[in-house]
Amino acid sequence: MIKLLTCFRKKEWLFALLGVSLIFLQVWLDLKMPDYMSEITVLVQTEGSKMADILENGAYMVLCAFGSLFFAAIVGYIVSGLASTFSLRTRKKIFHKVEDLSTHEVKTFSTNSLITRTTNDITQVEMLIGMGLQLLIKAPITAIWAVTKILNKSWQWSTITAVAVVILLSTIGIIVSIVMPKFKIVQKLTDKINGVTRENLIGIRVVRAFNAEKYQSNKFEDVNNALTNQQLFNQKKFAILSPIMYLVMYFLTLAIYFVGADLIDKAMMADKLTLFGDMVVFSSYAMQVIISFLMLAMIFMMLPRAQVSASRINEVLETDITVKDGTIDKDTTKKRGEVEFKNVSFKYPDAEEYLLKDISFTAKKGETVAFIGSTGSGKSTLINLVPRFYDVTDGEVLIDGVNVKDYKLDFLYQKLGYVPQKAVMFNGTVKSNVSYGDSGKEKSEKLIKEAIKVAQAEEFVLKMDNQYDTHIASGGTNVSGGQKQRLAIARAIAREPEIYIFDDSFSALDYKTDSVLRHELKKYTKDATNLIVAQRIGTIMNADKILVLDNGKCVGMGTHKELLENCEVYKQIALSQLSKEELENAE
Repeated sequence: MIKLLTCFRKKEWLFALLGVSLIFLQVWLDLKMPDYMSEITVLVQTEGSKMADILENGAYMVLCAFGSLFFAAIVGYIVSGLASTFSLRTRKKIFHKVEDLSTHEVKTFSTNSLITRTTNDITQVEMLIGMGLQLLIKAPITAIWAVTKILNKSWQWSTITAVAVVILLSTIGIIVSIVMPKFKIVQKLTDKINGVTRENLIGIRVVRAFNAEKYQSNKFEDVNNALTNQQLFNQKKFAILSPIMYLVMYFLTLAIYFVGADLIDKAMMADKLTLFGDMVVFSSYAMQVIISFLMLAMIFMMLPRAQVSASRINEVLETDITVKDGTIDKDTTKKRGEVEFKNVSFKYPDAEEYLLKDISFTAKKGETVAFIGSTGSGKSTLINLVPRFYDVTDGEVLIDGVNVKDYKLDFLYQKLGYVPQKAVMFNGTVKSNVSYGDSGKEKSEKLIKEAIKVAQAEEFVLKMDNQYDTHIASGGTNVSGGQKQRLAIARAIAREPEIYIFDDSFSALDYKTDSVLRHELKKYTKDATNLIVAQRIGTIMNADKILVLDNGKCVGMGTHKELLENCEVYKQIALSQLSKEELENAE
C-alpha cells in the first residue's frame, strides 16, 4: 500500500499534511466539548450559579461542534482530491506498464485480470484513501488524546475502559485474521466473472448459433454464486463486529455510572459534586475512545480488501520488463529494409524445449520472403521476433545490420508495417483505422485512399453509406473477416514502412482477391521488404525465397520450383492443396 502512495507529488503531500493538521484541530475541538459539559454540570448543581455562565459554556460547546464540522468538511474535500489523484495516476501507470509488457508477460496475468486490476482493484484502494484515510488518522489520535485526559480521574473507570478496549481489539483481530485471506479469493473470482462475461460477449454469435445460452448462463451462474457466497461469508463475519461494538459501548457506559454511583455514595459531601462532574466527563471521553475503535473497525472492514488490491496492482507495476528499450533512434548504416536472422533459436520463458532452432536467412530490400509449414511449426513465432513481441533466446535478429535489441522500440516500429494473424479494428471510422498510429509522418487523405485502393478495400468502402467516414465498431464486428483483413493491410500500407510483415494476413480472402491484392501490393511495395506467413501455396509461390518450417527447424529454403524438387515437406504441402497439373501450370 505504501509503495502506491509514492505516486503523490510534493504538492499532494503538502495537502495531506494540511489535512492531518486539520484533523488534529478537529479532534481537539471534539475533546474540548466534554470539558464544557463538565462545567455546565457543576454550574447547574451549584447554588448561586449565573445563567450567563451556563450559556457561555453552552455557546463554546456549539462553537466547538461547528468548528469540528467545518474542519471535517475541508479534510473531506482534501482527501477526496487526493484519492481521485491517486486513482488517475495509478490507472495511467498500469495502462502504460501493460503497454510495455511483452506478449508473454501479458498472458501470465490474463486480460481479465488486468482489466480487474485497472478498475476494481484501483477503486478499492481509492475508497480506502477517500473514506478511510481520515478515519485512520483521526481514530488513533482521538483514542490516545482521550485516554490521556481520563487516566488520572479514577483507576476503577480506567480499568473498565481498558477491558472494553481489549475486548474490541481482540474481536477485530480475530475477524480480520479470518477474513483477510478470503479477500484474495474475492478478487480472483472477480477476475473469473469478468472472464466469463467477456468470453460470452466476444462469442455471442457462436453462443446463439449453437443454442448454448443455457450453458453460458450456467457457467456465469457458477462463478457468480461462488463470488456471492464468498462475499456473504466476509460480510457475515464483519456483521458480528457491529453488535459487539455497541454492546461493549453500552455496557461500558453502564459500568462507569454503576461504579461512579458507588464512588459518589462513599465520598465525602464536599467531594460528591466533583466526582459527579468527573463521571460525566469520563463517560464522554470513554465514549470517544470507543467511537475511535468503531472508526478503526470501519477501516478494518475496508483495509484487508484494499491491501489485497494494492498487492495485485504492485504485482503488475513491479513486473520486470523482458523486452527492454534500446538506445539507437536513427539509421546508423546505409542498408535499408534488410532483415537477417543469424542462428536464431527461441523458447518461451517458462518452456523447456525450443520452439525454433537455429534459423538463419537474409531478406534484402525489395525481396519477398515467405514462411510455410504445418500448424505449430513456429511460423508466426518466428515472424514475431522481428518487432520484438518476443526476444530471441539464442542468436540475433538484425534490421539494416543492427540488432533489433539495440533499437529504441518506437524507432524500430517506424520501420515496420505489421498485419497480424487476427485483424484488429478499433472503434472509429474507416479513415481513422487506416491512418491509425504514429509513423513519424503525417498521413494525407490521398495516401489513405491509395492504401485502401491497393489493399482492394475500395470496392466495399465506397459502397458504405459514409464511405471513408463510415463507423467501424470495436473489434470490427460490423464488417466481415475479409474486409477486416483488407483494412488491416491498408493500415500497414499507409505507414509506408521499410519492411512489411504479413502474419497469415490473406487467409480470409477469396483466391481472386488474394491474387489481385498481391499483384498490386508487389508493385506498390517494390522498394520494401515483404515477410509473409501463409498457409496457401498460391499466396507464396511467387516469393523470392520460401522457408519451410517443420517442428521449429528450417527443412527447406529456396524458390517454389527449387523446393518442389528438393524439399519433401514442401512438396507434400503443395500437393495437398493443388494437383500436379496445377503445380506444373503454375510453374
